[in-house]
Amino acid sequence: MQWRLAAVVASGTLIAGCATYAPSPLGNGRGSSDVARLSVAAASMPTLDLAAHTFDPANGLDVTETAMLAVANNPYLRVQRDALGVARAQAFAAGLLPDPQLSLSRDRPTSVQPGLTSAFNIGLSYDVGALLLRSSSLRAAHRVNDQVRLDLLWAEWQTVAQARLLFGEVLSTRAQEQVLRREEAALEPIDRQVQRALAAGNLTFDGASAGLNALADVRRQLAQTTRQRIQAEHDLRLLLGLAPQAPLNLVGPVYKVSPTMAQVQQALALLPRRRPDLLALQAGYAAQEARLRGAIIAQFPAISIGLTRARDTAGVYSSGLNLGITLPLFNRNRGNIAIEKATRQQLHDDYDARLLAARGDMLKLQQDLASLHAEIDALQAHVHQLDAARQAAERAWRANLLDWPTYLTLRGSALTADLELVALRQEQARQAIALDTLLGGDWTDQALPRMAAAASPAATAPSASSPSTSKRFP
Repeated sequence: MQWRLAAVVASGTLIAGCATYAPSPLGNGRGSSDVARLSVAAASMPTLDLAAHTFDPANGLDVTETAMLAVANNPYLRVQRDALGVARAQAFAAGLLPDPQLSLSRDRPTSVQPGLTSAFNIGLSYDVGALLLRSSSLRAAHRVNDQVRLDLLWAEWQTVAQARLLFGEVLSTRAQEQVLRREEAALEPIDRQVQRALAAGNLTFDGASAGLNALADVRRQLAQTTRQRIQAEHDLRLLLGLAPQAPLNLVGPVYKVSPTMAQVQQALALLPRRRPDLLALQAGYAAQEARLRGAIIAQFPAISIGLTRARDTAGVYSSGLNLGITLPLFNRNRGNIAIEKATRQQLHDDYDARLLAARGDMLKLQQDLASLHAEIDALQAHVHQLDAARQAAERAWRANLLDWPTYLTLRGSALTADLELVALRQEQARQAIALDTLLGGDWTDQALPRMAAAASPAATAPSASSPSTSKRFP
């Protein structure tokens, strides 16, 4: 009777706690082809400037809406969000108490003797050592969850930067195409004139080489720029999770920001408590501290206790207590302790190296931006002069007051300066976006006090006893 009752109880307990299976078929991997129908929740954005912006793609995507759509719709960010779900599940699993062990056995006598009956043994045991390690395991799992969450936030920041960068590259290559097409249209009359002179024998091929090469060079540059524009548009569609044929109606100016040295220094002081990748390293280090504590606790003897109820073949009932202790004679978990200590030192040095590199990169980018600003100002003045010279040369050439080789030389110099100015402005935007990402957003004097308050130890110190709450922007 006791045997049957124990079997029924065990079976009922197992069935009640079982999860159920539901299939989840794979998708078709098709991106959206209609941007105007997409929506983005501003509250889910990782930075304050994006969260304060209204997403309305009906009249095209500006640079902020492009970044918002990238965060919400990027397929690789979805994979990282799934990894965050895995980390949360692992933290949940770490907090579960270990199950007790139930053992059942029954023996039937094979000898034919009077008075013999079937024997049974019922045992219930529990691993007490697992309870001793639960606290450190749970703390490590929560810190790993924090690390994955902060790594996701850092990936979102980088996605925002990439969206802003590709937005600028698409507009820059489109602007270069317009410049080159205008130049192509301006050079076609000269090319026709040179071709007629060659056909009439009034010009040799040596003398016509400058005229023949001018239009060919512009068309070659136009073809290269078109390929660059196609590549930039492809990369932007992929980043936004759009179908290859989806139109890209980009409107408005590119992303621009110009912090002062004082603002950079203030933001640098808050960097270890604001930048998600550095906070993720801190969380990973805290998780390793918990693992090391767990390894030290595990060197002590593991204990398991249990109760038994039995009946032998003579019908004699008995009850007992089991106690199991691991004798720490040889192993004593010394290998795992050494591994955890070495891993902690590695994470410690990795954090120091990352922080040192971050500070150096910030100051270098600030200096590069100042140099680019001065270079662009000088080139802008030079472009204005060459543009005036090009217009004057065109009027003189049309009035037959200037020979076409000189005219082509002036146009070539002006075109080179125009394209160089576009490239320098794009490089300035690239450097500014990199600095904005690595420093962490708003540099204005009004925002820095808010950043300091948000990065205070009371606001960012992780809890050791409970799961952390998710913050979209630290």
